[in-house]
Amino acid sequence: MAELVRVTQSQPCSSTSWEEAYVRFETPEEEIAKFVRRLLSLGAPGWPKDWRVVELFSGRGNGLHALSQLGFRHVEGVDLSETLIRQYNGDAKCYVGDCRALPFENESQDLIVVQGGLHHLPDIPRDLTLTLREITRVLRPSGFAVLIEPWNTPFLRVVHLICRFQLMRRLSRKIDSLRTRIENEKDTYERWLSHPNAIFTALEKSFYKTIVTKRWGKMTCIGYAAPEAFREAKQRCQ
Repeated sequence: MAELVRVTQSQPCSSTSWEEAYVRFETPEEEIAKFVRRLLSLGAPGWPKDWRVVELFSGRGNGLHALSQLGFRHVEGVDLSETLIRQYNGDAKCYVGDCRALPFENESQDLIVVQGGLHHLPDIPRDLTLTLREITRVLRPSGFAVLIEPWNTPFLRVVHLICRFQLMRRLSRKIDSLRTRIENEKDTYERWLSHPNAIFTALEKSFYKTIVTKRWGKMTCIGYAAPEAFREAKQRCQ
């Protein structure tokens, strides 16, 4: 059972229907496998396994399981939802907390991972800037962040169109749960998708160097905290 630490001043508001839809979208095994494939594609086998790694918006902890399966030995998670965190059954220390005020010391972490969560922030770009400021505060000069969020690509627009059909929702658990999540987070989700320039500006101002790709409805950003981090990343690729 994971150690659970509450660092919020008050219990955050959460949507029960969103959490239920999130759990229904895919099984833990499916989500862990997806996260493992994603991290492998980003070069995780070459990252030192003794790094201190934090996943923000860690939810029910399947990203934490994926990191552990890949061999990382010092993994922690942060999420606003205690309900979701309590579904995690691994060894990582988990915090019920706000990503805009992380419970970590300056320059104490090597890797920050976000696999969907920034698009839940209520105020773009203000809250994004605050979150990125916290990420860069806790990253060591040799550290970097991996941020993966929905992005308004043609593929995502097709998915949104399919989700509008009731027949498709009845035929597919995934489509129904995805549509429910979109409906529950409509304001923040649409605000995120409609502010690409503000998002890119915030990313570029926060990190020394960013590498961004956009495909299959996702934006993946690797943000390097300092020149040292970027140099080490290039050396690992040689």
